[in-house]
Amino acid sequence: MNRLVYELDAPPPGLVERIQFAVALENLDVEVARWERAGSFAGVRGGSPGTITFTVDNLTLMVNFTSTGARHRIDGWLVPAGEHTVEVRVAEHASSTTTADDGGRFVLSDVPAGTTQIVVHLVNARGERGRTVVTPTIML
Repeated sequence: MNRLVYELDAPPPGLVERIQFAVALENLDVEVARWERAGSFAGVRGGSPGTITFTVDNLTLMVNFTSTGARHRIDGWLVPAGEHTVEVRVAEHASSTTTADDGGRFVLSDVPAGTTQIVVHLVNARGERGRTVVTPTIML
């Protein structure tokens, strides 16, 4: 019976891997940002530049994705600005990490394609690590 159900209504390819990737942050104390404009993501899937804005409480994260062949360049801006740590997680790849400049701008120029999340580790006014914010999973 299980085999018949699996053949007639199989889960989408990669579903288990995407769930495992998202659950990997389960033990962290994170806030999940929400899409500001979900429709703007369509350009990323099409391979052309796309900009997405995420918000949570008093943080806004705007990111622009540009395809560079099989890889991607991510240009981002954080408001309020600060030298926050930005980590880009891509399933089945090592994380890429950078620090935003004092204006809140950051760039990661060699990000692989795949299931992706952006994790922002905020610093407070004293330069100490504060809260952590994560974006919803996106496909690059």
